[in-house]
Amino acid sequence: MGQDQWLASRFEGHRAHLKAVAYRMLGSLSEADDAVQEAWLRLARSGGDEVENLGGWLTTVVGRVCLDMLRSRTSRREDPLEERLPDPVVAPAADGMDPEQQVMVADAVGLALLVVLESLGPAERLAFVLHDMFAVPFEEIAEIVGRSPAATRQLASRARRRVQGATPVPDHDPVRRRKLVEAFLAAAHEGDFATLLSTLDPDVVLRVDAGAASGGLRVVRGAEAVAGQALTFHRLSGGTATILPAVVNGTAGVVSVVQGRPASVLSFTVSGGRIAAIDILADPDRLSDLDLTALTPGH
Repeated sequence: MGQDQWLASRFEGHRAHLKAVAYRMLGSLSEADDAVQEAWLRLARSGGDEVENLGGWLTTVVGRVCLDMLRSRTSRREDPLEERLPDPVVAPAADGMDPEQQVMVADAVGLALLVVLESLGPAERLAFVLHDMFAVPFEEIAEIVGRSPAATRQLASRARRRVQGATPVPDHDPVRRRKLVEAFLAAAHEGDFATLLSTLDPDVVLRVDAGAASGGLRVVRGAEAVAGQALTFHRLSGGTATILPAVVNGTAGVVSVVQGRPASVLSFTVSGGRIAAIDILADPDRLSDLDLTALTPGH
């Protein structure tokens, strides 16, 4: 095996971990792939001869690349209210996630958590993701963000408080989560408002991202408002959609299919025995970028 093949083989052993880091940092599957590819290019250029801890070195490189991408994204954004849902990681409910997907969403990295991470500043997000999720020392993170270790610790602390205050703690029983989602969908189908309410946390949050052309991200709060929206969505669809069970970011979800094409991906965060958050990606352009072939009829 030549030097290049040996180096590529070692890099591949870290790819899933690096994509997990980049996904938490960017909330975008395609941008995460770009960040990982950039890390490989930097490793290939360096040759890796002087790298003692390759995994740590690559994690730092991906962090630095993601930080630059986040800062560039922020500087380009003219409208501060221009928001969107992070990309979902979707797998068939029957098959479950493949090993790479499992690494991507380990530690309950659901869409509700990623939405909160989107609200953090680039340096805060980096400090929180690298330290709290991947145990990177503050001394190493400080070099990336250009601050002292103490200041970097404060960045992570501020981010941690925001995450803990805004993210529901998900229930761990997958069977109970799925049954609750099924009860919610059945009640919506039957127009049963009272049962819909019983499945929802009083402070439930519904986020719907239909794409910029359709008004961008809409947020609805409160059980009665969300139940009303669920009934409205079902009525407007005419009941023509096929609802396919799915695993979305490691938890119960569904893919809605209309005329053989995915129309939306729904993710449900269940906390305290009730649905605490529903995240719906219905942007046709972004749906077309997701690999949902394993879930669509006829596959």
